Amino acid sequence: MLGIKYPIFQGGMAWISESSLASAVSNAGGLGIISCVNAGSDVVREEIRKCKKLTDKPFAVNIMLQAPNAAEIAQMVIDEQVPVVTTGAGSPSKYMDGWLAAGIKVIPVVAAASLALRMERMGAVAVVAEGGESGGHIGEMNTLALVPNVVDAVSIPVLAAGGIGDGRGLAAAFMLGAEGVQCGTIFLGASECIIHQTYKDKIIAASETDTIVTGKTLGHPVRALKSPFTKKFASMEKDPQVTPEQILEYGSGSLRKAVQQGDELYGSFMAGQSVGMVKGIRPAAEIISQMVSEAEGILKMGGSWIEE
Repeated sequence: MLGIKYPIFQGGMAWISESSLASAVSNAGGLGIISCVNAGSDVVREEIRKCKKLTDKPFAVNIMLQAPNAAEIAQMVIDEQVPVVTTGAGSPSKYMDGWLAAGIKVIPVVAAASLALRMERMGAVAVVAEGGESGGHIGEMNTLALVPNVVDAVSIPVLAAGGIGDGRGLAAAFMLGAEGVQCGTIFLGASECIIHQTYKDKIIAASETDTIVTGKTLGHPVRALKSPFTKKFASMEKDPQVTPEQILEYGSGSLRKAVQQGDELYGSFMAGQSVGMVKGIRPAAEIISQMVSEAEGILKMGGSWIEE
C-alpha cells in the first residue's frame, strides 16, 4: 500500500525526526517520518525538500494537530506532494477531505480502539496503535492490551507501537494481529539521528527502568528519562502551591534543550521503555536489517511451540 519494503515506521519525534533520519530509514526499506514540531513551517518545508533529495523512496510527515502551525502544515503537505501523513494529538477531521483528494495516505496514531474506528470512518488507510511504553506523549493503555483491541475494531491495517525495539517486538506485533510497527526510541541510537551527543550517551547508558512519566495531573502524560528536570517537574506536580501554569512554564522548551544543547539540568530526554535495547550508535539501515532478520528467525521457529 505504501510502497515500502519492510513494515517498519520511524516515529515522528518532535525536534528529532528530520530529513537525515527520515531519508535513512526510507532508504533502508522502512518509512521515514519528518516531524512538524520543529522551528516553524518554513523549516518543515525545507526538511521535506531535503528528504526528497536524499531518497526516492516514500516518506511521511507527522502532524501534531494541536501545534499552532498545524493548519499551515496540513496545506503544505498537499503543496509539497507528501505521499503519507501520520497524525497525533487531536482529530484530523477538518483536514481529511483535502488530504484524501490530494491522494495522501493518512495514518493516525491512536491510543484506543474507539478512536481507531473513528479514524477508519474518516478515511484513514491504517492506524498506529501506540501503547504507554512509548517515549514522549503517551496514552493509558499498554501495547499488549491495546493492539488486539484495535485490530478487532477496524478492518484497516494496524501498526503496533510502544516498547518495540528489536525483531522480537516486530514478531510479537504480528502475533497480536498488527501488520507492522512504529519505533522511535531505537532510532535515537541511529548514526543519522541529529540529537546532541549527551542525549545519545544517556540513551545508551539507560536501562528499561530509567524512564518516568510526568504530566499526568496536567492531562498530558509524557515519558522521558529520569533526570534533574523530570524530578523537579514531578515534585512541582505534587505541590498544591504550584499552579499548572507554573509547571507548564517550567517545562516549556525542555525537549529542544535536550535535543539541541544536551542540557542536563533543564532538558527533557524523552525515551520509551525499550531504551535498554539501545546498546550503541549504528546506521538506521543496520537497525532495520537486524530487526527484520531477528523477526524472520523467530517466526520460522513458531511451529516449535505447537505439540504435534
